[in-house]
Parts: sequence; structure tokens; C-alpha cells
Amino acid sequence: MSLETLRPNPTWDEASYQEAVDTLAAHDDLVYKVWGGDWCKDCRKLLPNLGAALEAADVPEAQIEEYALGEDKQGEGVEEYDIEYIPTVVVETTDGEEVIRFVESEDLPPAVWLATQLEEQR
Repeated sequence: MSLETLRPNPTWDEASYQEAVDTLAAHDDLVYKVWGGDWCKDCRKLLPNLGAALEAADVPEAQIEEYALGEDKQGEGVEEYDIEYIPTVVVETTDGEEVIRFVESEDLPPAVWLATQLEEQR
């Protein structure tokens, strides 16, 4: 099952987020694991723009893993990754090492927050 809420927002303005897109594009060796639910208000608000940013950054679909959760927030990877709140985005290296984690309560949109954290780690 895939996340409908991760489908790119067609009205998202790439030019307004070019710095974040460039940063995401520069880190082409990462895997984005996204937990959410199409029923979830925060997911419907945040994930379409993340989907648009990942698309604009040319992140291959093979490097985006979607985990759709039911209203009980149970599903694949929930226990293994200690998922409590959604949306949660875990960014890993291709060999499975966690680099950063976005959880719903961050104060920036997911793509901007992820790009900022990736830049800080350089």
C-alpha cells in the first residue's frame, strides 16, 4: 500500500524552495523512509510538498520507501524504527545507517528541515 499523501503537490513552487531541492539532489546516496497515513491531517498537510521536493530533486523512486499506517499507527517498520508520531521520515545511507529523522512536530516543512539538517552535517 502506498501513501496517496506523498504524491507531489502540483501547486508546489520549486523556485521558492530551490536551496532545499539543491541540497536534497546533492545527497543522491540516501534512502527516504516515510511513515504516514492518508487519514492523518498532519500527513495530508506535510507530505504532498515533501513528495514534490523529492521529485524536483530527482530522488529515484527506488530510494523512497512508503509505509502507510492505519489509524492505530501500526504497520511495517513501526516497532523496528520506533515510530510513534506521523508523519515520520527516516533518512538513511544506502547501507542502512540512520542519518536524520523528521517527526511531525518540527517547526519547518519536511523538505526544508531535512535539507537544513543534511547541510549541518557536512
